Amino acid sequence: MAIDNIRAYSHLTDEDIAEIGRRLDAIKAEIEADLGEDDVRYIKGLIRFQRSLEIAGRATLLFSHKKPLWWAGSGMLAVSKILENMEIGHNVIHGQWDWMNDPEIHSTTWEWDMTCPSSQWMHSHNYVHHKYTNIIGMDNDVGYGILRVTRDRRWTPQHAFQPLTNVVLASLFQWAIAFYDVELGRYFAGKQGWDETKVRFWEAVHKSKRQVIKDYVLFPALSGPNYVHTVTANAFANWIRSVWAYLVIFCGHFPDETETFTKEQYATEDHNEWYLRQMLGSANFKGGKLLTILSGNLNYQIEHHLFPDMPSNRLADVGKRVEDIAREFELPYNTDSFPMQLIKVQKTLLKLTLPNKYLAADPDNAPEVRSNAAFTKYPEVEEKLHVGAAADGVRKGLRTGLRMLEKLRPTVVEGIRGLTGRSPYHTPVEKTRS
Repeated sequence: MAIDNIRAYSHLTDEDIAEIGRRLDAIKAEIEADLGEDDVRYIKGLIRFQRSLEIAGRATLLFSHKKPLWWAGSGMLAVSKILENMEIGHNVIHGQWDWMNDPEIHSTTWEWDMTCPSSQWMHSHNYVHHKYTNIIGMDNDVGYGILRVTRDRRWTPQHAFQPLTNVVLASLFQWAIAFYDVELGRYFAGKQGWDETKVRFWEAVHKSKRQVIKDYVLFPALSGPNYVHTVTANAFANWIRSVWAYLVIFCGHFPDETETFTKEQYATEDHNEWYLRQMLGSANFKGGKLLTILSGNLNYQIEHHLFPDMPSNRLADVGKRVEDIAREFELPYNTDSFPMQLIKVQKTLLKLTLPNKYLAADPDNAPEVRSNAAFTKYPEVEEKLHVGAAADGVRKGLRTGLRMLEKLRPTVVEGIRGLTGRSPYHTPVEKTRS
């Protein structure tokens, strides 16, 4: 049900795909050549602000027995942790600021305020996720091993509890990330031995231990008789940071119309098709400057996936150019408000608690999954499209096709009818019964 031929699915010619790659390469080169003092001031100023906010928060929590100061201190600490993880740590570890050659702000030296060791994050996220983005069976971020976010993952009884699993994952997100690269699931399944597992396991344990001592022993101890109040404030700040990271990450990866791909697609993929996969497999959300900074500029997830080592403060301007390219070549540019993207994600998670046989939409044309077969199955759609530009320069490609396919999805009433066992979706052979 995932896309196995991105060239055919995109309705672009080989020349079109090569031109998109050329333009994106040119944008990357242009930004790299333009980096300078303004960018340095941005990241250094942000780091100073974040550290000052953390100091202020921890100082306020010395008097955490007073409820207003508990709220003020935990709030400042939560925001400082969000800034350090999202706009600073995540982006520094990506190598976005390595060009500065500053030993204190470098991917090889930065250890972030997170239970996950930065070296393990660089492997599981920077390498595995960004190289194999949304490839089923290769990108572990597609559901993080515990959530069913696409019909391509086989349903098991545990997915009936997905709403509860989802809440637990959001609340403990930093702890899920802490042992993510250890891959304990592979160890218990017998797919990797202890010798392969133990180095990463103990590294994660030691990093987690340092975080626990810092947040729940050392700093609370400085508040003396207010120890317990400070512990609860730190726990609250960490919880806020975990939930926020979950919201931002899920809204960039799992809303409706983000595509998944097969291993067959990856096997024949070139650099330009990699760009295309990032454009189709990621989603943005809209917001002001504050939301942009607090999300680590990951509201420009499409641009981040295209240029993962580009400084985050440049993504907003780049986004306008990427969207223009998408529009010119009749490609979708998946963006919506933050609340709407979140609603779409939660709707998909709830829907996929059910086995596929109870889901109403065509398995090749559903909001949470599409495939090349969506167009061959609906010839009345495909015949109205064409590959590349027409003789008059007008394009009617993937973006137009997806809008047409969306109109063929079942209504709510037809979806209810699907639970009775009658086919609720349109195919060329069988029409929905009235």
